[in-house]
Amino acid sequence: MAGHSQFKNIMHRKGAQDARRARQFARLIREITVAARQGLPDPAANPRLRAAVAAARIANMPKDTVDRAIKKASGAAAGDDYAEVRYEGYGPAGVAVIVEALTDNRNRTASDVRAAFSKHGGALGETNSVSFMFSRLGVIRYPAAAASDEAMLEAAIEAGAENVESDAEAHEITCAVGDFFAVRDALEVRFGPPETARLDWRPATTVTLDAERAASVMKLLDALEDSDDVQNVYANFDIPEDVMQSLSA
Repeated sequence: MAGHSQFKNIMHRKGAQDARRARQFARLIREITVAARQGLPDPAANPRLRAAVAAARIANMPKDTVDRAIKKASGAAAGDDYAEVRYEGYGPAGVAVIVEALTDNRNRTASDVRAAFSKHGGALGETNSVSFMFSRLGVIRYPAAAASDEAMLEAAIEAGAENVESDAEAHEITCAVGDFFAVRDALEVRFGPPETARLDWRPATTVTLDAERAASVMKLLDALEDSDDVQNVYANFDIPEDVMQSLSA
């Protein structure tokens, strides 16, 4: 899930750590599978696969598991293909939601996503019904200790990035989608593997939520993320600090 707010700090939403880890690994394996099948099964020669393997490493996925996923993808039967699908709609309080999925059964996934929207006060829309409210960007994140603000800014500009935001915790580098792999690889040569590196949807504007609406939106996002086919969920909400604390209490 990605909302452009402090929502990422609300960790009480998922009580079962093991279940969350299993879902995360399943999503990473699907991404590795798709990446390996779309290009060469060698991360060094396949930027998307390299990104997927890096994400798996950050999630502490065992190397043997990664290697098996790549090997299986290389020899997978045609029936094991996954299709990339994007769904868009509105949640409670008019929050715009983008759902990215990898599925081997479009009908099943569409039904699951539609049901989640309907059950939790939202409505599934047509493709491009809300994505115009977001920008598609490459986002690369390093811990603050990786470099000084000046060094990171200089390196990012040289690599072709569009923007760098640095604070006491981290450096966040953003770039055009077409420059993502080049920027990431250039920074990795300079500073080592990033904390995270991914393509992201960032909202142009956000909807500020009170406690009641925030709880409703979180229920929808939880339901969407519980689908095995869903890879990522993005929404254009913001939760004020005091509301977030009340929800976390």
